[in-house]
Amino acid sequence: MEYYVIGERELVLAFALVGVAGTAVANREEALEAFNRVTGGDGSSVTTAVTAGRPKILILTEDVTLMIEEEVLQWQMGADYPLIVEIPGLHGHVDGKKSLTDSIREAIGIHI
Repeated sequence: MEYYVIGERELVLAFALVGVAGTAVANREEALEAFNRVTGGDGSSVTTAVTAGRPKILILTEDVTLMIEEEVLQWQMGADYPLIVEIPGLHGHVDGKKSLTDSIREAIGIHI
């Protein structure tokens, strides 16, 4: 399975150590350009076709997701691949965002 990460420079370097390609971004323009390049979109339409060489899973930090929230939501609602996974950035979870564990606990109603 092919992965790709978009996030802070240090996080992208850490993923590179385990063989995951990525793009370091610092602002909305860079994040949007990297997102469109990986998804094959231009922001105006969503495509569901998976082309050769396109990653199947796109890992975004929560900070990057906030920068391009509208485009990410549009992609998630209408496309198949790449699947988008959000992870905390270097400074932990963004205030107001639920962690995966919190979402699971809420869904099943059990605290482990």
